[in-house]
Amino acid sequence: MATQKRDLRTGRSYWMSRPLPPVPVAPLAADVATDVLVVGAGISGALTAEALAADGHKVVIVDRRGPVRGSTPASTALVEFEIDVPLVKLAGQIGLPAAERAWRRSRLAVDSLAARTRALGIACDLVRRDNLYLAGDMLDADRRAAECAARRAAGIETRLLSRRELKEGFGIAREAALLAYDDIALDPRRLTAGYLRAAVEQGAHIHAPVDVTDIAVARSGITASTRDGPAIRCKHLILATGYEIAHMVPKRGHQVASTYVIATKPQPRKLWPGECFIWEASETYLYVRTTPDGRIICGGEDEDFADDAARDELIPKKVAAIRRKLGKLLPGIDTTPDYAWAGAFGVSDTGLPSIGEIPGKKNCWAVLGFGGNGITYSRIAADIIRAALAGKADPDAGLYAFRRSRADR
Repeated sequence: MATQKRDLRTGRSYWMSRPLPPVPVAPLAADVATDVLVVGAGISGALTAEALAADGHKVVIVDRRGPVRGSTPASTALVEFEIDVPLVKLAGQIGLPAAERAWRRSRLAVDSLAARTRALGIACDLVRRDNLYLAGDMLDADRRAAECAARRAAGIETRLLSRRELKEGFGIAREAALLAYDDIALDPRRLTAGYLRAAVEQGAHIHAPVDVTDIAVARSGITASTRDGPAIRCKHLILATGYEIAHMVPKRGHQVASTYVIATKPQPRKLWPGECFIWEASETYLYVRTTPDGRIICGGEDEDFADDAARDELIPKKVAAIRRKLGKLLPGIDTTPDYAWAGAFGVSDTGLPSIGEIPGKKNCWAVLGFGGNGITYSRIAADIIRAALAGKADPDAGLYAFRRSRADR
C-alpha cells in the first residue's frame, strides 16, 4: 500500500513555536496483532483512535513520520461547522434534505468535539468563536438572504448584517455579512497530542516511524507489511493518512491543493470586538482568526496544485498578497508576519469529506476529511467508524460514503 509521498508543509507555523506535551511512542520491533490498525497520527487518526480505544477495541497507531508531524501543524484551526459550499449551493448539488443534514451534522460535530475535549481535560486553548462570513462573489444580495433563511430553516441560527451593522459592530467596511455562532478556535498540535495521549491511556499503542508498504485483505483478516520488516495483523484498518492518499483509496471528487498562511506580531489592543472568525463568500477566500497571545492568523491565496517546489517558490509573493488583503480588511493593524508557512490543502467538489469503507476492501476504512472543515470532519469520521465497528449504522454515513466505480466492481 503505497501512498502519495508529499512535502506537506514549508516554513514554521505559529503552532510549532509552542511547547507540546510528549506523546508515548515506541519502535515497531516485532510482528503485532490488534483489533484496529490506524495509519496516520494526525488529527483524523488521533480522534478515531481515541474513540475506538474508549469503546474497548485494541488499537495500534502507526505513522511514517511520527505523531503530529504531517499536515496538522500547518492547520489554522478555524474549527467551523460552516461548510465551504453554502447551504443553498450544496442543496443544488445533492438535494435540500441531504444538504441540511450535512450542515446539521457539522454543527453537531463541533459541539461534540468541544464536549469530548473538555471531558478528557485536553489543554489546547479551546475557545468558542462566532463566525463572520463576508459578502463575496459566491453570494450576491439575493443569495445572501436565501442562505440566511435556509440555515435558519435547518435550525442553524444566523443573522444577516447590513453594511452599517458590519461597520459599527466590527469596524469592517464590506457590503454585508452573515453572522453565525459558536465555532471553535484551538491549537491543533495540542489537540492532536491530547487525543493521542488519551488513546494511549485507554490502551492504544503508537509506533513510529513506521512506513506501511502493502495491505493484504483476506477473509481471515488484514495484514499490513512495513518497510522495515515487522507486520501488523488486524481485524479493521483505518487509513487516516491525510493528503498523502493511499493508492487503494478512491480519489474521485477530491484533489490536493496548496494554501498560504501568516501569523502577525502580537497586537491584542488592535483586535476586533469578539475576535470572531472572518472569512469570505468567494471562490478564493481569505480566512482570519486570533491567537491566545493576540496575534492574527490569516491565510488564503490557495492554488490548485500540490507540487511542493512550485508551492514554495510562491511563498514570498503569497505572503505579500495576504498582507495587502489583511491590511485592507482591517485597517490599522500591523500585518508584519512573525511566522509564514505554506501547506497542502484538500478540496472536494461538494465541500464534503469522504468517510467510509473502501469499495471492494472489506473492513478497510478511509478518511478524506478535505475542505476547510478538516478537524470538524475528523470528528464526524471518528463517530461514523466507531458506530460501524460497534455494529451500528450511523444515520448520516451515506452522506460521506465512497461511491463504487466500475473499476471497484
